[in-house]
Amino acid sequence: MDAAELVATADVPLPETVPWHRRWSLGRNVYDHRELAGAFGDLGTLIPFVLGYIAVMKIDPLGILFMFGLSELAVGLYYKTPIPVQPMKAIGGMAIASGGAMSAGAICGAGLFTGLAWLLLGATRTVDLATKLAAKPIIRGIVLGLGLLFITESIKLMLVTPWLGAFGLVLTFALLTFQRFPAMFALLILGTVAMFALDPMHAKTLLAARPAFRIPEFTFARMSWTDFVFGSIVLAIPQLPLTIGNAVIAIRAENNELFPDRPVTDRMMAISQGIMNLVTAPFGGIPLCHGAGGMAGHVRFGARTGGSLVMLGAIMMGLALFFSDSVGLLFQLFPKAVLGVILFFAGAELAITTKDVGSKKEDVYVMLVVAGFAMWNMGAAFLAGVVLYQALRRGWVRV
Repeated sequence: MDAAELVATADVPLPETVPWHRRWSLGRNVYDHRELAGAFGDLGTLIPFVLGYIAVMKIDPLGILFMFGLSELAVGLYYKTPIPVQPMKAIGGMAIASGGAMSAGAICGAGLFTGLAWLLLGATRTVDLATKLAAKPIIRGIVLGLGLLFITESIKLMLVTPWLGAFGLVLTFALLTFQRFPAMFALLILGTVAMFALDPMHAKTLLAARPAFRIPEFTFARMSWTDFVFGSIVLAIPQLPLTIGNAVIAIRAENNELFPDRPVTDRMMAISQGIMNLVTAPFGGIPLCHGAGGMAGHVRFGARTGGSLVMLGAIMMGLALFFSDSVGLLFQLFPKAVLGVILFFAGAELAITTKDVGSKKEDVYVMLVVAGFAMWNMGAAFLAGVVLYQALRRGWVRV
């Protein structure tokens, strides 16, 4: 990626010297076809989790999509880079794996606890204590592990319909090489055509859907104290180590490398996630975070500003307000193999950013060990990286 393409201004202040209220002055958003194409670069992680919440947990898609879209819009307008908004994976995975045994109130409780935790960690600068330990090889290891995890998951999705996955890969490679037509638009068209070919009956039902206006409900009133305690202990607390690795350290490093004219800090990422969850949880939203993999997907397919998030947010809010009764079917019918192709290129884009780790044997070793742990657990990867890096630095162990 050409740095000249990404850096729009020179002599900008360092992240620590940019007050939060001056963030609005850093660059401007673009709203063109490339930004719109890049807006869909994170569908590979978005759709499976949202579909799980809707189909398994039976949570109203109106609250999920509207608050998700509102968060995307706010993040895009404020940061002016394609910092993604994603479902929290550990919370979503545990909730969906319960088979619907967990209540919507527990999800709300998890979101509120998560919001309070990250807001306090950022506002009190406690988050800086952990991130100061994150040396470059550790950060690159987390990013590499996440990229490899995306690639392995993408292969599983593409194997659901192998011929479609293979065709999508070839088509995307060709379009990314010649860039005459945005690759994401081609994938969306391919997915739509395949949707009708693979399941024409349900696809026709989707076409028959008519707008039905609804507004989000205040679901906070239905959450009990038991729901809050259960959601906090069982769902939210196990998510914290994963979030600090992927949604704070890695996303800050990736954003500041790609967009040095629009820098962010660890505190900004923590506070941002805190505010998002405190606002969305009471209205039926799911626990949300940022994520380095999502940014890689947005950027790979054309996004360069927050305009991509603003457009995606507007689309999500429109679907929520007028088509919330049928959006679950849309997500269910969209071919998994095409989602796998999107996820594959997001993972590849993420993994390749680790090439600047250098040739020092100790640094490469730390990066690979952290990457291996990161494919299992981001929190464990961070701790393992800190211990190994310090041990190598102090000469306690040699490689």
